[in-house]
Amino acid sequence: MTILNDQKTRTDLLHRLKRAEGQLRGIQRMIEDGDNCLTIASQMSAVRKALDSAYVRMTVCFIEQELGERLGDAPGDKAERAHMLENMETLLGKIR
Repeated sequence: MTILNDQKTRTDLLHRLKRAEGQLRGIQRMIEDGDNCLTIASQMSAVRKALDSAYVRMTVCFIEQELGERLGDAPGDKAERAHMLENMETLLGKIR
């Protein structure tokens, strides 16, 4: 089973999730305060995008780790694979 072992990615994901958590708390306050439905919906959309972004990042991290384990990390291969995964992350981000 693959676990998240890259500290930079782990920190990035945690920051994204904490940001989304703060947005959710803000939405709860907005609902409690009786704010405008369109404003609340807009904030909900922002949270969904934040979670989608975290999911894409997590998926790319998983693929990166799996490829590294299965194909090895030859110096040139690692850089080429990193470039390919950046492109993949960009493309996956556009389908949300």
